[in-house]
Amino acid sequence: MLDPRLLRAFVAIADSGSFTAAADRLHMTQSTMSQQIARLEEAIGRELVDRAARPVRLTVTGERLLGHARRILSLQSEALTLVAETSGTTSVRIGMPDDIATPEIARAFAAFTKRHKEARLDVTTGLRSDLARRYRAGELDIVVLKEDTPSADSWASFEEPIAWFTAGDAAAALPDPVPLVTFPPGGLYRDAMFERLERERRRWYVAFTSASLRNVLMAIEAGLGLSLLPVDATKGWRVRPFAEFGPEPPVVASLYSWERSGIVGELANEVLDILKRRFSKDADQAL
Repeated sequence: MLDPRLLRAFVAIADSGSFTAAADRLHMTQSTMSQQIARLEEAIGRELVDRAARPVRLTVTGERLLGHARRILSLQSEALTLVAETSGTTSVRIGMPDDIATPEIARAFAAFTKRHKEARLDVTTGLRSDLARRYRAGELDIVVLKEDTPSADSWASFEEPIAWFTAGDAAAALPDPVPLVTFPPGGLYRDAMFERLERERRRWYVAFTSASLRNVLMAIEAGLGLSLLPVDATKGWRVRPFAEFGPEPPVVASLYSWERSGIVGELANEVLDILKRRFSKDADQAL
């Protein structure tokens, strides 16, 4: 491996044509410059500089090396600049359900990264069980969970109305057995759906499963079955409430963060403000 310091001395001599001028350029003594060129020639195994010429000239081997030496030094400079750049070097890991990852959240994230160029936001959407497990394992810094009861370390919790939904043009009477559109095991509403149908003494089966809220809503809209969902998440879809089952107890959306200060705490507080606005609006509309 060729020492970049030796290559820099070699390039300085090639550019200036003089050991003295090259030494001045690199702020070293002429003796040190001569030693560095000698070490480079030893590493190459051939003479690189014709010391007898005035001005100093490169040998044929030196001429062949010069272009490569410039490229090596240029790449080294680029690499040092790259590693000195702090943009995107601090990961903030966030987990939330699909329906919480709204355009308002995305705009807040964009504004946050403009203020904190060192931040890289790693966002995961998914099921409550997986998000909760990953947060407790320290794999997520901030998480929003839909749950029945918040844990003691939640920053805040907000009630969210849920209801049964079917296709907008579905028949009024349910088929027997009842086809269900659900999230996979671990989804908050899945077990609640099964328990309610058991209480109603209805026969049922799972007709469609997806971890994606969008896919679940598309399946309901297409008439694949009945599902239990947050009321707010169904806005804009051709689905309607299935009134026969009546109301369900609300779930809560809870915010958790390991840190209350620094950039993690700052972002958690911004998410909290968005949740406050969202769920206060939902409560006003419910009234």
